[in-house]
Amino acid sequence: MGLYKYLRLAWKNPSKNLKATMQARLIQLRNEPTTLRIPRPTRLDRARGLGYRAKQGIIVVRQKVKRGGHVRTRPVGGRKSGNLSVRLPLKKNYQWIAEERVSKKYHNCEVLNSYLLCKDGSYAWYEIILVDKHHPAVLADKALSGVANRTGRAERGITSAGRKSRGLRYKGKGAEKARPSRNVGEFRPGK
Repeated sequence: MGLYKYLRLAWKNPSKNLKATMQARLIQLRNEPTTLRIPRPTRLDRARGLGYRAKQGIIVVRQKVKRGGHVRTRPVGGRKSGNLSVRLPLKKNYQWIAEERVSKKYHNCEVLNSYLLCKDGSYAWYEIILVDKHHPAVLADKALSGVANRTGRAERGITSAGRKSRGLRYKGKGAEKARPSRNVGEFRPGK
């Protein structure tokens, strides 16, 4: 077995020492800023599988996302009985939300991919791999230059997490109304 297989097995079945280390790391993560650029990925096996390479022009950012139900914004003025429900059902997964927030902060980069680092009862932490759009090392690489040229990958839901949340992991029978988006093909009375 190679190194990355051992790393993957260690993350899947952690020992007692690793569990104690992760609990200490969770305490540290709660006190860190919401968006934090880190020098190298924490889960090297997962990052390498998603396209991370230790080269110039590729950066890793850790993003914290609040878990649980979201609250609908309150209407301004007038009686709007249809909008008075407090709960807002999420149509995006937390990973897609984390990618969008990082993409908004690092607007000179494009999101390559992301993965779950850890989660507790209140927060989920994701590590997002970003590609600098204007770096010469990225533009010289054929695979990365294609990612760098597609602007707004996270906002348009083209990343892996966005495609999963949009229901585009499936094709064929049962997924007829998933493309081009979830709203196309739905019955809307009065239209």
